[in-house]
Amino acid sequence: QVQLVESGGGLVQAGGSLRLSCAVSGRTFNRYGWGWFRQAPGKEREFVAAISWPGGSTYYADSVKGRFTISRDNAKNTVYLQMNSLKPEDTAVYYCARPSSQFVTYRGASEYAVWGQGTQVTVSS
Repeated sequence: QVQLVESGGGLVQAGGSLRLSCAVSGRTFNRYGWGWFRQAPGKEREFVAAISWPGGSTYYADSVKGRFTISRDNAKNTVYLQMNSLKPEDTAVYYCARPSSQFVTYRGASEYAVWGQGTQVTVSS
């Protein structure tokens, strides 16, 4: 059974950077795309970024485009989210997730079948 474990969250000042990691267990890592979502208190879970399979195309929410970068390391079964120029409005719990198939838009939470437990990111002003 596949498991996703996020790490790398923490407290950072506005303008700073963090790199989130999502370690994936199991043998199917290379055959799926991967996504990152976030959820702030009182708000719905929202799409942040995704990397597709096959092809490795990347997708970003408008709010993070140009600041965040998603990548994957197939040798390490790990997905990364590099977050630069962080803003207080980026404060949320960040989740990585695996979609149910390759035939998805990657932007909808309902398209994802497996989720990690989340890691807290707090950006102070």
